[in-house]
Amino acid sequence: MSPTIEGLRELKCTVMARSLEEQRTSTLYDGLAFEERLGLLVDQELCERKNRRLRRLLQLAKLRCDAVIENIDFSAHRGLDRSLVLSLAESHWVTSHHNVAVTGPTGVGKTYVACALANAAIRHGHPALYVRAPRLFEDLAIARADGRLAKLMASLARVEVLVVDDLFLRPCDTQQAADLLEVVEDRHQLRTTIACSQLPVAHWHESIGDATIADAVLDRVLSNVHRIQLEGESLRRQPSVEAKTRRPRSEATKSHSQTDSVKGVKPGDR
Repeated sequence: MSPTIEGLRELKCTVMARSLEEQRTSTLYDGLAFEERLGLLVDQELCERKNRRLRRLLQLAKLRCDAVIENIDFSAHRGLDRSLVLSLAESHWVTSHHNVAVTGPTGVGKTYVACALANAAIRHGHPALYVRAPRLFEDLAIARADGRLAKLMASLARVEVLVVDDLFLRPCDTQQAADLLEVVEDRHQLRTTIACSQLPVAHWHESIGDATIADAVLDRVLSNVHRIQLEGESLRRQPSVEAKTRRPRSEATKSHSQTDSVKGVKPGDR
């Protein structure tokens, strides 16, 4: 049996190797047939690999807060459509390459809802990335200066779900508008973008500035878009489940949001 266990480790099936050793030393598995015991080993290995991938995707996403769909407060009076959000949580819109626009005044939970949708997409296997629009424009400007612009644009184009927060926090200058057009053009009908803004969608055009570029940007962003328009007072002034689960970005990678991660399989579960 030892060469078999070593072979599993060489194949990087470390969970199977550990589980096989456990089966050899435990009497819990004595009544199981060979096929059942083998099935348990495979299930446990797959479970661990899925969980590792989920943890890696959550870390790479750099979500602003530890947000999950299950913790969204639908009782607050802010115009949040429960059926729409729960439908989006299934992440079919990601595979269809649709976009989401989340708008509303400050403090009503735009970032939380956007990160929760990104988290749901990650749990369905879609890599995501959170960026703030002001920082994105700064990074693009720096990349243009040191010759990394094409590389950065390519990396943004590969992200399946890109969350752009604080969009149009201030009016775009000509270069920022052109950069925004390039980002959305690379993603149009190929990837998914979640745009969060305090400005209503009706005012996005004037915030971009250049009318020609604004037409092109909005044509791409608002095609096949799901709109979530929030309203009401800031949730930061009142306790809620969302407020309690908001944490600094450094802690977001330790999310307990893996609610649908596959748990370890025990004898009798098959």
